[in-house]
Amino acid sequence: MTLIVDSQSVKGASTVGRNIRGYDAAKQINGRKRHITMDTLGLPVMITVTPADIQDRDAARDVFWRLRLTQPQITQVWADRGYAGELVDWARDRLWLTLRIVSRPKGVKGFVVLPRRWKVERTIGWCMNARRNARDYERLPQHSEAHLHWALITMMTRRLTRKSPRTSHWTKKTP
Repeated sequence: MTLIVDSQSVKGASTVGRNIRGYDAAKQINGRKRHITMDTLGLPVMITVTPADIQDRDAARDVFWRLRLTQPQITQVWADRGYAGELVDWARDRLWLTLRIVSRPKGVKGFVVLPRRWKVERTIGWCMNARRNARDYERLPQHSEAHLHWALITMMTRRLTRKSPRTSHWTKKTP
C-alpha cells in the first residue's frame, strides 16, 4: 500500500493556548500544523495536529510510527522535500518503509503541481472549503483532528451520495 503525506500550517485563534501553538518561520504563521496522510485514491488515512514550529521530518517520525502500528501493509510513502534527510534512512531501517521524495522541477518558480502529491494538496484545499478549517479554533489538538475527520467524512459522504457523477457530461456521446 502506498501513502502520500503533506502538512499545512494554519493560524491559531485566541482560544488556542500558547503551549500548544508555535511559529512556522518559513510561512510566517503562528498556530498549528496539520499533517495529512492519505492513500493513492485520495482517502485520508491519518491526520495529526502539532504546533507549527515542529519540523515536518520530526513530526513524521511519530506519524510513520503510528501508521506502521495501525496499517502494517504500508510499504511506501510519497513526500515533499520537507521530509528529506535522515528521515528516509530512519524509515527504511526502523519501520521498513520506503520514503520517496518528490522534487520540484529545476528552475521553476511559483506553484507547481507535483506528480503523486497533487491528491493530498487537493484534499487540503477541499478541507479549507469548510469555513471553520480556515483557522484553528480548537483548544486541544485532538479536537482539531476530530473536526478535520468530520469535514472529510462529510465531503466523502456527499460525493458518494450524488445522484450522478460530475463527469457524466464529458462521457456522454453526442448523436
